[in-house]
Amino acid sequence: MKLSDGAIAAVDHGGSLGRASALFPHAPQPFVDLSTGINPHSYPLFDLPATALSRLPEAARLHELAKVAADAYGAPSAVHVAAAPGTQILLPRVASLVSPGRALVLGPTYAEHARAAAIAGHAVAEVEDVEALAGADLAIVVNPNNPDGRVVSRERLLRLAGALRAKGGLLVVDEAFMDVGPRVESLAGDVGQGGIVVLRSFGKFFGLAGLRLGFALSDTLTVERLETQFGPWAVAGPALEYGIRALADSGWQADMRRRLAEDAARLDALFGRFGIPVAGGTTLFRYLRFGDAPGLFSALGECGILLRHFSDRPQVLRAGLPGSDEEWQRLESALAGWDARRDDSAREIAR
Repeated sequence: MKLSDGAIAAVDHGGSLGRASALFPHAPQPFVDLSTGINPHSYPLFDLPATALSRLPEAARLHELAKVAADAYGAPSAVHVAAAPGTQILLPRVASLVSPGRALVLGPTYAEHARAAAIAGHAVAEVEDVEALAGADLAIVVNPNNPDGRVVSRERLLRLAGALRAKGGLLVVDEAFMDVGPRVESLAGDVGQGGIVVLRSFGKFFGLAGLRLGFALSDTLTVERLETQFGPWAVAGPALEYGIRALADSGWQADMRRRLAEDAARLDALFGRFGIPVAGGTTLFRYLRFGDAPGLFSALGECGILLRHFSDRPQVLRAGLPGSDEEWQRLESALAGWDARRDDSAREIAR
């Protein structure tokens, strides 16, 4: 995690079309970017009031956002919600809520959590057993997990939180994909007990990642500590307006969950036609694990279709959802080409 000069290494993520173009310079443009877990069907854009851009955000509007977010996520009340310009900026601040000690991350998972904990001065390790997290001062769980969609039950997490709380530790649960997960397993309603921080991402489910909006749900003292670090006007006016409207739009959310489930099933069926096993994921991304994952990544990349690959796990890929009929058709054509070349190679070997 640390470089030789003591700096914290940056993490490579999906979603960089600049890196994709460098890696596949002859690929047709535009790229079909399936490397992220961002909803391709974004919340409908609307005309913002001019004051969202011309004036500093009002405190009353921020409170309204916190209230709507608490209702949407199931937090006890608005005072249990800290809004921020994206979840990413919260990670090192949340990790700093605990004095530097031992941070354990349930993995393999989103790499930024380990990096943020290291920035906060913790000695960081990744573990694969939930029970091992009880030995941490700071325990981090992504639920549902990115990239495999693993879900840890609320009951197990509450037991872990209790053990950590008894010794002054902290459990951080990143629920960035809980909007499309089993919401009964969310810890949002339990944050008032203390010793728990739940992170929620706005941009992924609502398809507005560039808006930069996220939330930390916790006990009131922890929320106050986080808000003090941000100071006034932490959330931009446009993000306030979109957050308030979208989080209150329960009808759109219900319809979108159904649509994403249908799209995920369609993607599974398409992969299945070409013998590609889907090993997990959520309805915003599918998790692929098989021997020729590097070959598939390269073949699709040459066709201008970007999947998420993992340098430390070469047999793993993550695939987001196509957003249009044209993107579905390009994916199907690219998969057919990859499958045909694979069959030709098998025939050559058989000779």
